[in-house]
Amino acid sequence: MRYLHTMVRVRDIDESLDFYCNKLGLIETRRTENERGRFTLIFLAAPKNLEQAKETRCPEVELTYNWPDENGNAEEYAGGRNFGHLAYKVDNIYDTCQQLMNAGITINRPPRDGYMAFIRSPDGISIELLQEGDPLPPQDPWASMENTGSW
Repeated sequence: MRYLHTMVRVRDIDESLDFYCNKLGLIETRRTENERGRFTLIFLAAPKNLEQAKETRCPEVELTYNWPDENGNAEEYAGGRNFGHLAYKVDNIYDTCQQLMNAGITINRPPRDGYMAFIRSPDGISIELLQEGDPLPPQDPWASMENTGSW
């Protein structure tokens, strides 16, 4: 058995791609428009997994956008937390969190321990960020920062 992808339903393709690609740094590997099924699939990979994803189509995140019905009504998705979370290793947890904050992303669970942080996508999906290797030494402002919202 091997991991292929995680599917996340999204309500707005542009908003989701801005978050996942422009702010989080994932890269689109392929896209499928299915008119009969009325959905769009967009596959994303982390930069360090890009070559592997191109060769084996894994590991990836699959963004699924279900098109509105004939009357223009779109399906609503509640929660996001019940999905669980996506997890990514990062080279420097503090730098990554600062870049995300600078891009307007709320750090819901700051990396007080120098190892783990949580953010949420525009659709409420929790994303865990983990420090590659050993935890970094605790440092402010992260060490004293409180949680914001749910994660």
